[in-house]
Amino acid sequence: MKAAFRKPMRIVQGGMGVAVSNYRLSRAVALAGGLGIVSGTAIGHMLARRLEAGDQDGDMRRALEHFPIPSLAEHVLKKYFRSVKKSGETRFSNIPLFTVEPHFDLIALYLAGNFCEVWLAKEGHDQPIGINYLEKVQLPHLLSIYGAMLAGVDCITMGAGVPTQIPGILAKFAAGESAAYRLHVEGATKTHTAIFDPKQIDPLAGERQLRKPLFFPIIASSLLAEIMVKKSDGDIDGFIIEASTAGGHNAPPRGVLRIDEHNEPIYGEKDIVDLERIRRLGLPFWLAGSYASPEKLREAIALGAQGIQAGTIFALAEESGIAPEWKKIMRKAAYERTLRVRTDMLASSSGFPFKVAEVPGTSSEEKVYLERIRLCDLGFLRTLYEKNGGAIGFRCPSEPVTLYLRKGGKETDTAKRKCLCNALTANIGLGQECRDGYVEPTLFTLGNDTEFVRTLCSGPEDTYAVRDAINYLSEGLTEKKRLTSL
Repeated sequence: MKAAFRKPMRIVQGGMGVAVSNYRLSRAVALAGGLGIVSGTAIGHMLARRLEAGDQDGDMRRALEHFPIPSLAEHVLKKYFRSVKKSGETRFSNIPLFTVEPHFDLIALYLAGNFCEVWLAKEGHDQPIGINYLEKVQLPHLLSIYGAMLAGVDCITMGAGVPTQIPGILAKFAAGESAAYRLHVEGATKTHTAIFDPKQIDPLAGERQLRKPLFFPIIASSLLAEIMVKKSDGDIDGFIIEASTAGGHNAPPRGVLRIDEHNEPIYGEKDIVDLERIRRLGLPFWLAGSYASPEKLREAIALGAQGIQAGTIFALAEESGIAPEWKKIMRKAAYERTLRVRTDMLASSSGFPFKVAEVPGTSSEEKVYLERIRLCDLGFLRTLYEKNGGAIGFRCPSEPVTLYLRKGGKETDTAKRKCLCNALTANIGLGQECRDGYVEPTLFTLGNDTEFVRTLCSGPEDTYAVRDAINYLSEGLTEKKRLTSL
């Protein structure tokens, strides 16, 4: 059985960062009438760190009580929950890095972490909740998707790649079967595959009636939409179409790369999505990238879209996972129109352009970037490559340069690369703190358009909530009704 929406979803909240789109934000969006999307990136690690930080509100422990594989919940709690930190203890645990055959701790954390995030977002209401993943972060996919489906996730969105395999995986898990994921491995001379058989970890896997969630790839071209429809392992249920002004990872410009005077990529006519070709596919779609206004919502619907996806307007809302002191700084700068967001071709080790908000005291500043000690202790954006003999190796251009070169990487690839894995966890107040006092710096990503702040805030020190944002955006509905009344 496939999930379905009871009504048209006019406003979809973007799945942002590492737990920026946390369960609190997504639940608030759902309760206000939008489609709440939690971020699934690194969510197993975030479960561990929330527990190690004391789980002050008890949400993680409450969700784990409902996790349908009790032995895994017990393992996670026993290993990671700390009611009181030991004197002088600031570090979070070093969790094993992902490999093709992950450590048992990772299996437990990612099944439970995805379940908990979706379960908490859905708690107390019957509105749909989705989850977002990056196709580039391959190794957690099977565990993450199964964990989210255990919680009854209603839809999955995925960008940063071409996720043609996901529909087939959803069908396999819904049928209680094992699923495989073909890995992208640089220099591969053979096929490398990750496999997860739920029956090996979940005694009731064959008996559970898991609902197949809807699947919405995030795309930036009509050609990619057509490829997804033709080559996917199963059904595509719609598309999120992101313009180059959207926050986070962007698709690179099509054709020959051109750079402007600010060292940013230049997007042109080839990068404008042909919506007529999209409409001919007969699938619902949402437009994203500087669409956070009533006028743009109205425009999107007039163009045939179901509505819009908006991220930044929710990232700066009270309920988002960004640490409050940083949200205050960014809202103030946006209100005063001094906040600059640039497209950085080198920041992300994924190889995709990445939107960087220029905020003092973060790794957007050269001084802060240079002071950071290079290390790769989380490894979500590592590239898989085939070593001599056919085994898989892992490397990241943001890791120590000598280590990267030893693995066959090119030194030119390491210039200006930033550790997004650690920076994005620091953004939500869960960054690593080392024994010598070193604290991982933050690095924020937003979309280009922050003009909405001047409407939602009465002054530079003011704030706003999700419901304020939803009510503002829904003024653009042609029915002239609030979204919550549909």
